Amino acid sequence: MASLSLNQIRGKNSVPDFARTRSRTTWARPSRVGFKVFASSESPGEPDLSVTVNGLSMPNPFVIGSGPPGTNYTVMKRAFDEGWGAVIAKTVSLDAAKVINVTPRYARLRAGANGSAKGQIIGWENIELISDRPLETMLKEFKQLKEEYPDRILIASIMEEYDKAAWEELIDRVEQTGIDAIEINFSCPHGMPERKMGAAVGQDCVLLEEVCGWINAKATVPVWAKMTPNITDITQPARVALTSGCEGISAINTMMSVMGINLDTLRPEPCVEGYSTPGGYSSKAVHPIALAKVMNIAKMIKSEFGDKDFSLSAIGGVEEGGDAAEFILLGADTVQVCTGVMMHGYGLVKKLCADLKDFMKAHNFSSIEDFRGTSLQYFTTHTELVQRQQEAIQQRKATRKGLKSDKDWTGDGFVKESESMVSN
Repeated sequence: MASLSLNQIRGKNSVPDFARTRSRTTWARPSRVGFKVFASSESPGEPDLSVTVNGLSMPNPFVIGSGPPGTNYTVMKRAFDEGWGAVIAKTVSLDAAKVINVTPRYARLRAGANGSAKGQIIGWENIELISDRPLETMLKEFKQLKEEYPDRILIASIMEEYDKAAWEELIDRVEQTGIDAIEINFSCPHGMPERKMGAAVGQDCVLLEEVCGWINAKATVPVWAKMTPNITDITQPARVALTSGCEGISAINTMMSVMGINLDTLRPEPCVEGYSTPGGYSSKAVHPIALAKVMNIAKMIKSEFGDKDFSLSAIGGVEEGGDAAEFILLGADTVQVCTGVMMHGYGLVKKLCADLKDFMKAHNFSSIEDFRGTSLQYFTTHTELVQRQQEAIQQRKATRKGLKSDKDWTGDGFVKESESMVSN
């Protein structure tokens, strides 16, 4: 693979010296460097959580997912100070005046009876839109964060209408702040689908290919495409995004949902002036679904793209280090957390890191790369499961207890051979 100098990689942006690996003028995939996850050296015996993804070095694989935890300078600064590996800001667009949020905009599902105030929170619905703050304000804060934290990874999440010029302008403006990568929101399940925004693009592979072409012809930093789970086969849009020039996939965004109906008022939740609208579902309850989607994407990347080092950022119900370990075992390079931060605070990253290190110690893993994708090999079709079980049954039947024939007796093992044929 051809290598690029740092000046070639950085292109026109004047930003701190960190590895960037994306420089192009067309949406055809260019030569890239450093896209595999690497582990840096640490003291012997202590697992190393650091990763390098798409040329971007992070102290750990835990990333603040786009949403309220990345909505302004104050909270993003807090995330860096607490030790998060990277921060993805809340999604921005050119015209924030069109974004009008309502309150309340969240509803929760607990493990007990629906509506119980005592059970563990397992589901979280939001009807929140993208950032309602002026783009100029967000850009100023991006720049400030990169000046104060030049070695930390800040990723801009962007979304626009079906307008090539608008996408190009937005990309140019966010890149000028020095952000390290871009995540494209092709997956927000609610709000403004009539303007061909969010999941309206991610669910239409023809539209997705065209928009990805615009984006990747303009962007000079790594681009991740954030996928919607509200589709029959998530590998189809993921494949389109990668073949159209994106360096990585993020999955999954929230699932379309109705949280519930208040049986006293007969009104849906979250209730705004007596009414509601379907929203995005997240938290622990979506974790198994996210695992399946991430597994499918990872298998597709491995089988169809081979040694091309695309990245995969997993999202969905992460509250413990074990949740993250499962995603990494399925091939994820990084793990995003959004709802978990809203429930447990920014300090959650310390528990996630400690839990993940404990898991790695238990299995003698020294780096993330030691176990990334390990569990993918154990997934197959139901037909093959049946075949494997039938073969195992036949093998067990063939292995009978004791000797098969008088000719198998030996002098040295006579006592043990006798015992092998005793029934009590």
